[in-house]
Amino acid sequence: MKKTVLALITCVIAMSVTMNAQAQNQHVLTKFGDDVGTLDGIIKAYYDVVSVKKGEKVNFERDSLLHIPGVRVGSAGIDAKGAPVLHYTSLKQYHRESDAYMEKNGFYEHETSRQVQNIRNIYHVWSAYEERYTPDGKVIGQGINSIELYFDGKRFWILGWYYD
Repeated sequence: MKKTVLALITCVIAMSVTMNAQAQNQHVLTKFGDDVGTLDGIIKAYYDVVSVKKGEKVNFERDSLLHIPGVRVGSAGIDAKGAPVLHYTSLKQYHRESDAYMEKNGFYEHETSRQVQNIRNIYHVWSAYEERYTPDGKVIGQGINSIELYFDGKRFWILGWYYD
């Protein structure tokens, strides 16, 4: 009896893991065509949404559809005196503070490497990047994004991110 129950529990867990993995390979598109049904798709959209040609507009609505409502985002760095600083804000405020610069100069961010950790439906992505003013221009910056995501069974949602 115990062996039968153990075998049944093992089968249920295996089926659950398989179904979850299969669900995470389904393509779910936002109204802007961003694939939020896969981890690769939402990370691609995360970079695409902040990449803008000089003179064009950043699309806040497109970006907001990648994130849970009320998301907080930020950056870490070193100030002019050499002290660590953390800027923590809403996604909307982040756009208010950064969009004009990106639109005026052009801005392209490209992922160079990624490490992913997950337990069930929570994902943490370390995503290294390079920045440029044009897609093929000189590298003007490098850093790392720390991105937290949640998979709700159908799609991924960005819970928050920080860069340095």
